[in-house]
Amino acid sequence: MEFTYKFSAVKGIQAKQEYYIAMVPLKYLSTLFRFDSDIPQPEFRSQRRINEFRIPEIKSYILNNRNNYVFSALAASIDGDFKFLPIDGNDNIGILEVVMNAKFLINDGQHRLAAINEALLEDETLNDETISIVFYKDEGLKKSQQMFTDLNKHAVKTSNSLSTLYDTRDKLAVITKEVVNNVEFFNLYTDKEKDNLGKNSSKLFTLNNIYKANHRILKTKNYKKTDEKFLITFWNEVSNNITEWQELLNKAITKKELREDYIITLAVTLNAFGKLGSYFYENQNVDMASVLTSLSKVNWSRNCKENWLGRTIGADGKVKNNEEAIFLTYIKIKECLNIPITKEEKGKEKQIIKKGM
Repeated sequence: MEFTYKFSAVKGIQAKQEYYIAMVPLKYLSTLFRFDSDIPQPEFRSQRRINEFRIPEIKSYILNNRNNYVFSALAASIDGDFKFLPIDGNDNIGILEVVMNAKFLINDGQHRLAAINEALLEDETLNDETISIVFYKDEGLKKSQQMFTDLNKHAVKTSNSLSTLYDTRDKLAVITKEVVNNVEFFNLYTDKEKDNLGKNSSKLFTLNNIYKANHRILKTKNYKKTDEKFLITFWNEVSNNITEWQELLNKAITKKELREDYIITLAVTLNAFGKLGSYFYENQNVDMASVLTSLSKVNWSRNCKENWLGRTIGADGKVKNNEEAIFLTYIKIKECLNIPITKEEKGKEKQIIKKGM
C-alpha cells in the first residue's frame, strides 16, 4: 500500500489547468516544502534567493500580533503523482492525495514560509493553525520560473501613505492621522493615498512625508500620551505663522504659486520642520509659540539665495532632498528664528558645505 499525504481541498480551473486550494497546518510546512534558493546559478532556480534580513521582521509580525496576524496563500507545485478524489457528489470538493515521495516546490511565499517556521520554534501554539496553499502540477523548471514571474510581475506595492492610513498597529501612524485631522492646512492639502504628487495635484503634502517628519520629532516608538497633543500644537503653530500657508487658506495665493515659488511645500522643508519640532520636543522649557511667530518673517521664496541656495536648492537650481539638505535647511530655519545653534551643529554645517553637499 502506497502512503500518501491527504489534504482536504477545493478544485479550480485556471488557463484550462486544474489547481487545488488546501488548508495546511503550520507544523507540517517545514516537512512538506523545500527551497531551491541555495542553488548559486539563478537560471537553475525557480525563485529568488531568500533575503535572510526579511525573515526576523515577518516572524516578529506573527509573534507580536498573535491574535490578529494575517497571511495570504502560498503557491506551490507538486512534483510527483497525485489525484483528486471528489466527495459527496461534488466534483470540486474533495481530498487531494499526493504520494509521499513527491516534492513540493514553493513558487510564491518563501519568505512567509521561512518566517512561519522560525515563529513555530518560539511559539508552539501556532502548530495547529493553518495557511491556505494553492497547489499546481509541477511542469518543469521553465514553467516554475514563469509562474514565479507571473505571480510577482504584476504585484503593485502599496504606497507608504496608504499603508499609514490603514495601519492601526503603528502608534505613530495613528497619531499622524490625528495630526492631519486637527491641523486645518494639513487636513485640506494632504494626499492620504499617494507618495508622489504631480505638479497639478490638488494636494501639497503626502501622508507619508508628514509621518516621516513626525518620526523626526519624536525619535522613538515609546510614545507618551502627551505626544499627540504636542505634535498637533507644534504643527498648528507652524501653520498659523507661515504667511503663505495662511494666504492660500484665504485664497490670496494659488497652490501653483505656492508650489512653484516657495520652498514650504517641499518634502525637504517638511522634514526640516520635523527636526525643528524635535528641538522643541527636547527643550519643552522653551516658549515654542513665541519663537514660532518669527516664521512669518522668514523669506521662503526659492529665489532667496541667501537663505536656501546650497541648502535646499542646489547650485544647478534643483531641489535637494537628502539628509544633508534637510539638516542645512533646518539650521537656516533655526538661524532665522534666533534659536541657538550648537557647536556640534555648526561643525556639521561647515563640513557639509565644504564638501558641497
